[in-house]
Amino acid sequence: MRLLQEQKARFNLTALRDPSSIQSRHFGESLALLEALESTGAFGSPAIDIGSGAGFPGLPIKIARPDISLTVLEATAKKARFIELVVEALGLSAVTVIHGRAEELAHETAHRGVYALAMARAVAPLPALIELALPFLRIGGYLATPKGSAAAREVRAAENALNICGGEVATMRSLSTGGPGPTPTLVLVRKVAETPDAYPRRSGMPGKRPL
Repeated sequence: MRLLQEQKARFNLTALRDPSSIQSRHFGESLALLEALESTGAFGSPAIDIGSGAGFPGLPIKIARPDISLTVLEATAKKARFIELVVEALGLSAVTVIHGRAEELAHETAHRGVYALAMARAVAPLPALIELALPFLRIGGYLATPKGSAAAREVRAAENALNICGGEVATMRSLSTGGPGPTPTLVLVRKVAETPDAYPRRSGMPGKRPL
């Protein structure tokens, strides 16, 4: 929290100014996600945090569960550097920070089909996120993504992407962050079949032309 407040302007980390809002929106939601994953049996390791931004939800979850192996993927170089600074300052082990794009990393053998859990906050609408995230998961692994008031509509829109990429919606549930603001909805997707090698498509395509 201190590092985030000190460095947020330098690294363009968050638009939130009020400490209580930062605590609720970032830390509270991350830990609510962890609680929901543990209660549903969907929490697992290794895990990947896709489009982590300032390190959420991956870093708070890693702090609470130091036993997990975590890969943090962030496309913006400044934010990836900030995450590296936090990992170093807190002495976190078994954390790999990667500056890159999901469309490219998901085709690398070291990362494709190896993760038990993929997490993503505010990365993309669900149809695009399915294509970006499911290739990282092993069969039986989970994609966990908090969504806003349009969660149900996004799930309906993602039906084709789920069919193509080998996923099914396991559950949807509210996440209580214990603070002000709207209550996010956790969409939990289970990978039930292998994702075809063609996916994800080249950088930018999942968002521009969702499945």
